[in-house]
Amino acid sequence: MEIRNKVAVVTGGASGIGRGIAMRFAQEGARGVVVADLDLAGAQAVAGDIGENALAVQCDVSQEADIQALVAAARERFGQVDIYISNAGILGRMGGFELVDALWDKMWQIHGMAHVWAARAVVPEMVQRGEGYFLVTASAAGLLNIVETAPYGVTKHAAVAFAEWLRIAYGRKGVRVSCLCPQSVQTGMVTGDGGSAGHDGILSPEQVAGEVVATMQEEKFLVLPHPQVLQYFQAKAADYDRWLGGMQKLHAVHTASQA
Repeated sequence: MEIRNKVAVVTGGASGIGRGIAMRFAQEGARGVVVADLDLAGAQAVAGDIGENALAVQCDVSQEADIQALVAAARERFGQVDIYISNAGILGRMGGFELVDALWDKMWQIHGMAHVWAARAVVPEMVQRGEGYFLVTASAAGLLNIVETAPYGVTKHAAVAFAEWLRIAYGRKGVRVSCLCPQSVQTGMVTGDGGSAGHDGILSPEQVAGEVVATMQEEKFLVLPHPQVLQYFQAKAADYDRWLGGMQKLHAVHTASQA
């Protein structure tokens, strides 16, 4: 799909990957870019940088009513939603099963149900028109895992699984679906060297946005700004036990460094 003359909604659009995608879509000639974020002032700043073809909307993607209101605002301003970038995410705390249920629940809402709620809001109209694009921002952690934080890795796996299901169920009904799975990207969630996710370098949001556009043009499923992720994914499938052993070693290294 080409971006020109399309209307796109980008959640988590006030900063990081979301901002990069929103700005790049504007450069590609989008007819409308809806910048959605819990941080309304940040979303307004990005919309201001884009110009008259942008709309800023405050949205908490952990609430289905907010997503419904976001889509309604996009339709009211631009008539329809051609592209939905379900990008908002959080990192949370480092740790495992000992972390409190409230954190796990928030991760499930933002990294799981937010994609489901968004699909409910926009996919039926895309099917009706016979065209649309839905992109889920997951993470390399969704294909592989991440040694520092269980809730993040687990819920990002869910994001990948839902994106797969959406493509399986609606790919022949005109809805293109992609899943963005980067390693470390220079956003507010990244500190220091990026931890285990920074092993292959920290990319800029602009680099990631470029990969998103290129993948959407080819209508492929996986968006892999770090190409090494595909090699790791293939190695995981080829010898699961060996891959788990390697991840155990990586976990030990990072646990020791944090001690």
